[in-house]
Amino acid sequence: MVAVLALSLTGCGGEGKSDKPAASTSAKPQGGEASPSGAVKSADAPPAQILATVNGEAGMVLTINKAARDAGGFLTVEGQLKNTGSAAYVNTAPWRGNELNSSGVSVAGVTLVDKVGKKRYYVLRDTDGRCLCTTGLNIIEAGQTMPFFAQFPAPPTSTVEVDLSIPTFATTTVKLSG
Repeated sequence: MVAVLALSLTGCGGEGKSDKPAASTSAKPQGGEASPSGAVKSADAPPAQILATVNGEAGMVLTINKAARDAGGFLTVEGQLKNTGSAAYVNTAPWRGNELNSSGVSVAGVTLVDKVGKKRYYVLRDTDGRCLCTTGLNIIEAGQTMPFFAQFPAPPTSTVEVDLSIPTFATTTVKLSG
């Protein structure tokens, strides 16, 4: 009994130290942050998967890393916008579509099309009419990367891919998960 108790206490203490040798990895953790004890916290997430990459005007590139159904009946699309051009990109106003400026400069103009179900999905709005999407995109400097997200009503689970369209970019097909 004493041996079991001693073993249990050893497993609980030690501030993260272990008798097991540390596993070696060839990659540094990404997006980790140091805790007060100096240890690095990692989300333990695999590297970002690329579902689609689509080119826009003047060197803008949209990369989609996630298009997943959420438990609440929503579909969230995430990725990043990158200015690969040599000058600041200032033509972000078309991305908001027919937005009435309640969200400011945003990506509210992005839509999804379920070709099989013959339905178009628009970005969801909160109770104040603001889009559930990336906002505040006035100027994107050369070389700058900005996060991208937009939330939609989820298509039926039988829909496995949709076409994503955003003004000034080509249309691309995105595979859904969840």
